[in-house]
Amino acid sequence: MKRPPFFLVAAVAALVLASCSTVESRIGEKSAAFAALDEPTQQKLRQSIIEIGYSPDLVYIALGAPSEKLRKTTGLGAEEIWVYRSYYEEWAGQVLSHYQRWVSYDSNTKRYYVSYEPVYADVYRAREEELIRVSFLDGKVSAIEQSKQPDDPSARSRPPAASGQSA
Repeated sequence: MKRPPFFLVAAVAALVLASCSTVESRIGEKSAAFAALDEPTQQKLRQSIIEIGYSPDLVYIALGAPSEKLRKTTGLGAEEIWVYRSYYEEWAGQVLSHYQRWVSYDSNTKRYYVSYEPVYADVYRAREEELIRVSFLDGKVSAIEQSKQPDDPSARSRPPAASGQSA
């Protein structure tokens, strides 16, 4: 089998890596806006932290391109909303895929035996979760909405403690 040339593999790898959007790559895109900021604000953006009053450029540097952009008109004026979502797959169990047929020969009886064994396949469900919603009014962040995450990641799987019992 003929292998692809090394330079072709390297070019494809470089293209894939270049398409990943990181805070540093977004800082390079918006270098003029980033350079005009004070050091504490630059550090916040590097940590993907946004605050009320930031411009769309600063939010883009910190969080990247939104999953969706919405427009909302209120008594205060036109508002733009950037929605950031997380996409992942969740394991949903297993289903019977098919049966595997096995044929074996017994040399003592000189007969073939056929047996069937179930084969199961994992099933994954595509999930989407809204993580953050950023509202802009007059070109500045006016509201930040985040989904509340439990303080303890294992809290989702633990039942609440029964009242009247000591820990």
